[in-house]
Amino acid sequence: MSEIEHPDVTKIDRTGYANTVAQPEHCGIDFYDNEVLVGDSIILLPNSEMLLEENLEDYLIEHLEFQFITAK
Repeated sequence: MSEIEHPDVTKIDRTGYANTVAQPEHCGIDFYDNEVLVGDSIILLPNSEMLLEENLEDYLIEHLEFQFITAK
């Protein structure tokens, strides 16, 4: 009985691995150790660290003690 090979393995054997050059360029790590890629929206903190814009609310709450509440 012959072994059966997964189709992805067969394709890699035939064509090689996918082009890794097409991946976005790495620009560093933000305040929360998240990878920053070319094109990401960042905020430069006064201490020269980067912060991904999506982490701004967490930073304001955790480090500057901002409070986000609903007006009554």
